[in-house]
Amino acid sequence: MLTCQSPRMVFITAHFIGQQLFKKYPGPCSRHDFTQAQLFACLVLREFFGLSYRRTEQLLRDSPQWLAEIGLSQPPDHNTLWRALDRIPRTHRVNRLLDLFARCFERMGRLRLNALPLALDSTCFEQRHRSAHYDRRCRQMRLKSEAKAQNMPEKPGKWGASVNASRRRRLLAMPKLSAAVASSCHLILAAKVRTGNGSDAPDFDDLLTRSWQRAKVKTVVADSGYDSEENHRIARQEMGVRSIIPPGIGRPTAKLPRGRWRRHMARRFARKADQAAFGQRSQSETVHSMIKRNCGSALRSRTPERRKKEMLLRVITHNIMLLCGEEKKE
Repeated sequence: MLTCQSPRMVFITAHFIGQQLFKKYPGPCSRHDFTQAQLFACLVLREFFGLSYRRTEQLLRDSPQWLAEIGLSQPPDHNTLWRALDRIPRTHRVNRLLDLFARCFERMGRLRLNALPLALDSTCFEQRHRSAHYDRRCRQMRLKSEAKAQNMPEKPGKWGASVNASRRRRLLAMPKLSAAVASSCHLILAAKVRTGNGSDAPDFDDLLTRSWQRAKVKTVVADSGYDSEENHRIARQEMGVRSIIPPGIGRPTAKLPRGRWRRHMARRFARKADQAAFGQRSQSETVHSMIKRNCGSALRSRTPERRKKEMLLRVITHNIMLLCGEEKKE
């Protein structure tokens, strides 16, 4: 599916959605300069363009017609937008938004999860913007340092140990987004964010449970990173969902896995029985590519907690762009 590329339509749709789900103001003692729906629309517009808070403020200042359409006479200050990111994209609000998107697409007949599977996948975002030239120079300097270290007779392996430690620290700080995607329409039904590039298997339960509660999931497909006997048991025995995951976890061996469902998967993948359904797993990779192309692959926040909220806001922005695209067709 195509995403809407009209910033004005995305801006107005985000404000309308915020009015349906959010209270007008956070509390009776809070300042009533801007409603939560108005701040939510401004944050979505910021993600749409990939701007800083100050540039978002200036863009809105130069667009008085857009402000008037959501009932504003002046734009929020950049500090107000910064504080809004802490308050608005919290987990319970994101879940309510995803519930709304699932109902809308189900009503339009776009989910079609009875015919096409739910696809699971994860991706990592850059912690800061990096140019191609910067990455190339970093590789050149690293290779140069490694060559220099190999010529040093004293303390062999010291540079390699420091490189491994640096890589380990970088992976532990990597922002990671896991998403459950409806293959037919690229809508994200569930998302989980965390810090650290670890195993995907623990995220399977939360992603499938949330998606199963929002829509009638019949089949779920995922790559070998989600492979575990427990995940198959949760899907097939507790939810009645057919799980298709290649048994790729562990050391390579010619023996069949010990677990019942993993052994069942190994036999079916050997004769390519689920090739057509498993091929839809690439739709989840397409969604991650859409998010990074439309909103950027690097995060602007500096702390792990704000990075998580920024990733959740990108998920919501992606779904709003899909919803606007569907409304434009109709």
